[in-house]
Amino acid sequence: MARIKTIGVMTSGGDAPGMNAAIRAVTRAGICNGFNVKGIYRGYDGLINGEIKPFTTENVSGIIMQGGTILKTARSNDFMTDEGKQKAYENIQKEGIDALVVIGGNGSLTGAKVFAEEYDICCIGLPGTIDNDLYGTDSTIGYDTTMNTIVDCVDRIRDTAQSHERIFFVEVMGRDAGFLAQNSAIAAGAEAAIIPEDSTDVDQLSRFMERGIRKSKKSCIVIVSESPKCGALYYADRVKKEFPDYDVRVSILGHLQRGGRPTAHDRILASRTGVGAIDAILQGQRNVMIGIRNNEIVYVPLIEAIRSDKPFDKKLITVLDELSI
Repeated sequence: MARIKTIGVMTSGGDAPGMNAAIRAVTRAGICNGFNVKGIYRGYDGLINGEIKPFTTENVSGIIMQGGTILKTARSNDFMTDEGKQKAYENIQKEGIDALVVIGGNGSLTGAKVFAEEYDICCIGLPGTIDNDLYGTDSTIGYDTTMNTIVDCVDRIRDTAQSHERIFFVEVMGRDAGFLAQNSAIAAGAEAAIIPEDSTDVDQLSRFMERGIRKSKKSCIVIVSESPKCGALYYADRVKKEFPDYDVRVSILGHLQRGGRPTAHDRILASRTGVGAIDAILQGQRNVMIGIRNNEIVYVPLIEAIRSDKPFDKKLITVLDELSI
């Protein structure tokens, strides 16, 4: 394997608080260890279009506290084509980039895996997604900040719920994972969480109504994982039809969850995994995601990070059930 001299760093997919801290860590750790570093703007689209600039420590000065990503981000349809990947590879060669550090979620790391396999490029992934759904790491960059944002919003919504004796269905992000919904429900003292992992034959809404709200409460908060078929609006409509005596409202937090200054936890996670990416390159690692398990840096093959389902602790469901009586 040829010696790696220049590293490209990029963010891709949905933005997550802490991405800038990760960019900073990769850049500074790379320079500290003798590498040239180049920033790739607008994810894989930028790689295809040649939006690449040399980075110095000054480029990443004062960004650790900023949300979003200074490199911008995008979801690229062109990169899914053979022509797009070929053009991206030509730009990598033109810029003399020997290794890519990709900060993103499942789709971004899937792109890195395919690109690495087809063009024999060293790709290192960093887990940058608010959903916390990547296998092999206890937490992903942005998850802690987003959960705190949700809790802050729910605290405010509860004031109105109690004042008007309403049931509020609060929809949060998470795609096919309920980590955000379940843990924010516990942290915010919500009465229930409706998540994809609790996919038993028991109707989650009916179970909740029978257990709590119909017996003792006229106001409550239910956190619902987003879903195109049965999100917060679906459950609110059901309550209006099946339990017309209750006043029901819906709050969809949407992209409000993505922004904001990253928490200390996310800044530290981003910094440690960013430095870990450079360490992995120095050790000759290829096609791995840098994760943290039990407070230790781990190298997770990209194929495992994107294809394996992250275990969900079902005991969390019991915790919420017992605390919401």
